[in-house]
Amino acid sequence: MEFEDELKRLENIEKLRKLVDSIRTGMLTTYNAAEGFHSRPMGTAQVDVDGNFWFFTNEFSPKVQEISVDNTVSITYSDIAQNIYVSLTGVATTVDDRAKMKELWNPYVEIFFPDGIDDPKLTLLKVEAQNAEYWDSSAGIIAITFKKLAAAVTGKKYVEGEHDKLAL
Repeated sequence: MEFEDELKRLENIEKLRKLVDSIRTGMLTTYNAAEGFHSRPMGTAQVDVDGNFWFFTNEFSPKVQEISVDNTVSITYSDIAQNIYVSLTGVATTVDDRAKMKELWNPYVEIFFPDGIDDPKLTLLKVEAQNAEYWDSSAGIIAITFKKLAAAVTGKKYVEGEHDKLAL
């Protein structure tokens, strides 16, 4: 049973990685007692094989301050054109690992950190995903129209696409 659970977890992570890789930018939500929830767009540097989400960030940013008090976060991804949506919760920590930064570095990050890897403000934000949920209706307009017509003709409920909760 233990092997089957681990296999399912790895399948869930791979499904999540594929969905997020197609979107890349997520809305990271943190919380602080004074102002409540705060969301901001974040470019995903990587979703690793363990289901950890990696982002570059400024070590002195409000999000890092908020995470130092309450490190439970939410990330949502949305691709309206493809009808793909992902929502997850996890635990965030900052990681000052220059080797990992070099591994994940790309020209897009340099726009925000022109001093590169040596920028003293640069740090990584790691989110260990705990729960995730997705909706995938990317089959295309023809397939969606066909499903709607089939539901109307048969009187059965229209099922828009694939939806699942993923245990990580």
